[in-house]
Amino acid sequence: MKKIILLPAILFLIAIFGSNAQEKEKIKTGWNLGALPTIAFDTDLGFQYGALVNLYNYGDGSRYPRYNHSLYFEVSRFTKGSGINRFFYDSDQLLTGIRTTFDLSYITDPKMDFFGFNGYETSFNAAFTDEDNTDDYISRVFYAHDRKMFRTKVDLVGRLLGENLDWIAGFAIYNFKTGAVDREKFDMPEAETLYEKYINWGIIQDNEKDGGWVNYLKAGIAYDTRDNEPNPMKGLWTEAVIQTAPGFLGNGDFGHTKFALTHRQYFTIIEKNLSFAYRLAYQQTIGSGRVPFYAQPLVITSFLKGTTSQGLGGSKTLRGISRNRVVGDGFFYGNAELRWKFVRFIALNQNIYLAINPFWDFGVITQPVDLNVDINSLDWGSAFEKSDFFTEEKEKLHHSIGAGLKIAMNENFVVSLDIGKALNEQDGNMGVYIGLNFLY
Repeated sequence: MKKIILLPAILFLIAIFGSNAQEKEKIKTGWNLGALPTIAFDTDLGFQYGALVNLYNYGDGSRYPRYNHSLYFEVSRFTKGSGINRFFYDSDQLLTGIRTTFDLSYITDPKMDFFGFNGYETSFNAAFTDEDNTDDYISRVFYAHDRKMFRTKVDLVGRLLGENLDWIAGFAIYNFKTGAVDREKFDMPEAETLYEKYINWGIIQDNEKDGGWVNYLKAGIAYDTRDNEPNPMKGLWTEAVIQTAPGFLGNGDFGHTKFALTHRQYFTIIEKNLSFAYRLAYQQTIGSGRVPFYAQPLVITSFLKGTTSQGLGGSKTLRGISRNRVVGDGFFYGNAELRWKFVRFIALNQNIYLAINPFWDFGVITQPVDLNVDINSLDWGSAFEKSDFFTEEKEKLHHSIGAGLKIAMNENFVVSLDIGKALNEQDGNMGVYIGLNFLY
């Protein structure tokens, strides 16, 4: 797959030559705008076009760099059907003493990654999607299916005790529509995809193969001592959350409950300029409920920092490892990175800094999905054998390393470029991610 990405925000770099890097940082007031055109090309999906806009209101500036209100809008499309439509609102001023976040999104992905379940217990064969490998090639979309996701969610955080201990509450409504990849759109052969094989084998059951509704209630607690939310130099942020999808709330046969514990900590190495940050997270399915396959990749957070929160693998969890490569009923993952703000300047009356962030990401399945079938009795077809889909290998840590570049405006609007490299060929090869915000 060839991909060309143009990042207009890099134009900020030009401002270095016309700005005084020693000029005192300006206190921002009122409404400020961050905007970024999105232009990309993907040989499978076509051209991407659109824009994202982030409006910040700083009030009288007395809380800067904290803002009173943030409104985020994104509309982008690929010419062959994929798209993001999102509105996100964030404020601790709307309701007295309560931080309120609201998300409304419709996200289409005609080539959503699907590698099966339980990490290294399943095989990944890159030759199956390599058109140049005439002996083993099946289809470029062998490890993919079509997914359309509607999401609306409200998250609330309020003070529980003292200055740092908070309560968390919220609800979320998801609707997934899933199916096989549109072969005509991608000019693909009629060969079965892995998703279709899982349906035929009975691992993905008939009552979940087309998607469905998932309605969550959430409650938890958080301890937060960060000095600056977008990129803390010191402090910690730990949260424990229970998220449940009870059957009576429209979840039918797929009522289930998950528990998530996430710890993040930040250390100053050089005042204002160099820090070390790490995140450790654990998520577990509790009770006897069954999670439908389309909800398994969801990663629980107190509120969304990006368009999606899913994995493991991909831009939000394990950078460089293929998206959704590590999927199970329970998992553990972590990230560690240095963050160096190597230059600061003022351009167009905005406070700008550039930062780099070398990183190491890792994760492992701790609670495998029960496949509900005897895999030794499955019909592989005349052209395959068991090892093409399942291994005798026990699950172990998945690793990736990489580095990123950040361009930040007024401490809050952060354009992010991360490049990660998987350290095991079973996890893919390399990932390039352009978006917003530090990862955690």
